[in-house]
Amino acid sequence: MVTPFALLCLSIAIIESMAGILGAGIILSASPWSCIRGKTRSPYDTIVISLSSSVTILQTWITLDFLMNIFYEPFFYRKDLLKMTRIIFTFLNYSSLWFGAWLSVFYCIKVATFTQSFFIWLKQRIARLVPWMLLTSWLCSFITAIPFIWDDYALQRNFTTPQPMTNTSAMRTTKKDSLALLILLCNVGIGMPFILSVVSSVLLIRSLWIHRRRMQNNASGFRDPSSKAHISAIKSVCSLLIIYIIYFICVLIILFKIFPALSIGDSICIVVMAACPTGHTLVLIWSNPKFREQPARIWHHINSCLKALCSLSPS
Repeated sequence: MVTPFALLCLSIAIIESMAGILGAGIILSASPWSCIRGKTRSPYDTIVISLSSSVTILQTWITLDFLMNIFYEPFFYRKDLLKMTRIIFTFLNYSSLWFGAWLSVFYCIKVATFTQSFFIWLKQRIARLVPWMLLTSWLCSFITAIPFIWDDYALQRNFTTPQPMTNTSAMRTTKKDSLALLILLCNVGIGMPFILSVVSSVLLIRSLWIHRRRMQNNASGFRDPSSKAHISAIKSVCSLLIIYIIYFICVLIILFKIFPALSIGDSICIVVMAACPTGHTLVLIWSNPKFREQPARIWHHINSCLKALCSLSPS
């Protein structure tokens, strides 16, 4: 039974997910135009398109999932459906985490000014590495979602159902080993992009801060446009990192069922988790002039279409 508080939280999460879909749509609508003008798709556009597409699919799935939870609760809690939704939820979340991590890595490699040979090697080859990075992300997300085919409810049923004495110990050992493997794979799948994102973001912030201090020592001044640009970049990277960490924690809590389903803790976690991709998208739009201009272009195009329709309508 969905409590009133859980219903309120699910409704808020649906609104947040729809806002995230809208924000991701703005990014997706802006990226193809830059590809057409440039004739080739840049590595940044490739990562952003992949991330925005993943967020759009994830937020759409979350919206449908929450609507089913509200309006079709008895059907939603069928064992097979729960298993399928958990597998898809895991795959989409892991994909989004990987793509967000690669975006942080790309920012770090392109913007940071480290002089280590390995870093220079990455900077020279990042354009060729991006497609393989994204393909690896999809593969890792798929592999780490496969263990959720194992049914937790089936595990509990096998533990409680009377079994012959000769098979009970072997059955429990097998199920416990399977559950341990499931937890291990999930931690590996969700831990790697988290480490990549945190390390690359910290390195980028450090590089930007050192560069800004050098500019100040060279009497560039606090009001210098370059200094303001560095401060803005540091704020954007810090915002993305904070959102990423919060999202990572919420995904862990929900996947490993720290709180009972639709309890107060679980409902709050759902609201925060649904808000994070939306916040991530808004930061990307705010930090990129190309994306900031897109809503005005869309609105102008809508107004032009409406005026054209009004002029064609009979007076």
